[in-house]
Amino acid sequence: MSEGAAPATADPVRYISHHLTNWHVGDGFWSLNLDTLFFSWLLGGTLVFVAWRVGRRLQLEQPRGMQNVLEAVVEFVDAQIKEVFPGRDRLIGPLAITIFLWVFLMNTMDLVPVDLLPKVAEIIAVNLFGADPHHVYLKVVPTTDLATTFGLSLSVFALVIIYNIKAKGPIGYVKMFLFHPFGKWLMPLNIVMTAVEEIAKPVSLALRLFGNMFAGELIFMLLALMPWWIQWAPTLVWAIFHILIITLQAFIFMILSVVYLGMTQQQEEH
Repeated sequence: MSEGAAPATADPVRYISHHLTNWHVGDGFWSLNLDTLFFSWLLGGTLVFVAWRVGRRLQLEQPRGMQNVLEAVVEFVDAQIKEVFPGRDRLIGPLAITIFLWVFLMNTMDLVPVDLLPKVAEIIAVNLFGADPHHVYLKVVPTTDLATTFGLSLSVFALVIIYNIKAKGPIGYVKMFLFHPFGKWLMPLNIVMTAVEEIAKPVSLALRLFGNMFAGELIFMLLALMPWWIQWAPTLVWAIFHILIITLQAFIFMILSVVYLGMTQQQEEH
């Protein structure tokens, strides 16, 4: 998926390192990845715009085009929610659809040729701002950035806490840490065990999505190191297979989010 074999194969370590570096400001913990923010907001805005446009042109008797696609997604997500979330909640449906479509769109950026948008950014930066081409960075897949995946998972985790408190009350939520799972005589162990169990939810959500998307992007980079007359066939095969991966990862993130929120309701029933 590279434009030519020579620059990449001449220094593959530098090539891969360059593609794995974000366009950012600041350093360390306070570093802000501008490319991640740009593409995630752009895709989120696109999703909102398409939904708004379809909503304005809604046809109940003869739906067509994008309305059919969105209706299929809504029906699919609704069926999954009914399987894993007890009862009814006004937030869960819109939340699940938003998570699925937004994560799917961010994952789909992995199918854009790895050299295309970084090269466009390099041309713009060099010609308009006189930048050094070796210091122009652009990562176009937001979900290959831990900041994105942890941001999403921590948002879900915050909702899990809110739903727990709503279902059990503040005192009941604290009791969950004190008396679960071994009873009142092992409170210190209960606190540690329950805290680990709760923290594992956002961590597993974030790392699962990040790991799969990062690995997929890295494979595209390795394929781009091949001569152009060799790389197209395995790249095409991997891209077709990767469509399944990006869809599956969006589904897993969505369904686990609903499951974790559903667990707060089930615990209250027991």
